[in-house]
Amino acid sequence: MISPLAYIDPDAKIGQNVEIGPFCFIDKNVVIGDNNVIMANVTILYGARIGNGNTIFPGAVISAIPQDLKFKGEETTAEIGDNNRIRENVTINRGTVAKGKTVIGSNNLLMESAHVAHDVIVGNRCIIGNSTKMGGEVIIDDDAIVSANVLMHQFCHVASFVMIQGGCRFSKDIPPYIIAGREPIEYSGINLVGLRRHGFSNELIENIHNAYRLIYQSGQNVSDALHEVRHEIPMSKEIEYIISFIEKSERGIIK
Repeated sequence: MISPLAYIDPDAKIGQNVEIGPFCFIDKNVVIGDNNVIMANVTILYGARIGNGNTIFPGAVISAIPQDLKFKGEETTAEIGDNNRIRENVTINRGTVAKGKTVIGSNNLLMESAHVAHDVIVGNRCIIGNSTKMGGEVIIDDDAIVSANVLMHQFCHVASFVMIQGGCRFSKDIPPYIIAGREPIEYSGINLVGLRRHGFSNELIENIHNAYRLIYQSGQNVSDALHEVRHEIPMSKEIEYIISFIEKSERGIIK
């Protein structure tokens, strides 16, 4: 299962039933779990922690040092969960002293040439499109879909169940359940297809839609709109998530 043309440092820890293709480089201080497929020409560097059942395609580079001039060689990690598909030429940098780790959850698809910068946190069941680039300390919550060629400014937060259209760039946060698109990026409606696919009821979808009517279309400032959401929209964990996300947003939400 391990090609004789691969280099694996004696300090690396490799689990059971792991396939490692030719010309792979696996550094010291690397831990790889069970049932992973690591195709040819993959580079896994110091500090990588990889779970079980992942498939890593040719040319990917995992746990390279951050592209951050403040990085001084501190002990940090790049942590990847289970059952991810990491396609060709994806780059995932390890953390800095800011958070100490970059984290990719489980059951994600990172498409060709995506870049995950230092201290990024990606949740579970996300799709990240071809050539999409994340700045440092970006957070992406579960079940988000980010299309191809999207540019994310550092420190941005992308909420769950969003759809970000291809070619967008943004420097503010993307709140839950919406479609974000156009140039410059803006709220483009709720992610109706995605919510239905995930089993959201028609009543809940209508409540989410009405909440965003107040937030984006009432002409009020955000604080007043959220106050009205609390008093006019039936409360649920989904509506609470919208309110909490916006209230905690440090960069503000897209217009």
